[in-house]
Amino acid sequence: MARSVEPLLVERVIGDVLDMFTPATEFTVHYGTKQVTNGCDIKPSAAADKPHLQILGPPVSSSLYTLVMVDPDAPSPSEPRLREWLHWIVVDIPQGHDATKGRELVAYMGPRPPTGIHRYILALFKQERAMEGGSQLPDGRANFSTRQFAAQNGLGLPVAAAYFNSQKEPAMKKR
Repeated sequence: MARSVEPLLVERVIGDVLDMFTPATEFTVHYGTKQVTNGCDIKPSAAADKPHLQILGPPVSSSLYTLVMVDPDAPSPSEPRLREWLHWIVVDIPQGHDATKGRELVAYMGPRPPTGIHRYILALFKQERAMEGGSQLPDGRANFSTRQFAAQNGLGLPVAAAYFNSQKEPAMKKR
């Protein structure tokens, strides 16, 4: 059973970053032992290293996927003038496998929210064919557009998405 889009609508993931879509693929995302569920809280320190992302389904399929991870609340949720901040792009991920089997176009950058609670969105797109170096690379991480990237690379609407929240951790006090 594919995930419901209702939490994505409530928290404006659909609207701010993605257009309405029908979930058609299942995927799991883990930071260590913690599974990402829509709206869960993950500390930046727990997400410093790239997550384990698994696309569910039979590995005999020839389906390939693209993963895009962004923060639409940069630098702050009340003033997101850098929306969307790009955190990760992986292409050519085979169905039934994890993201390490894909090709990283943009290296992973963990959450570093300077202020407020930020949403971190992982959107999964089904590819028509392998990217094979023909994908449009973004100019930088600030003001990235998931919609524009998907359009430029013929990806269409997402087939799955999830998000988590993160906020700046208190600094350790020195004594």
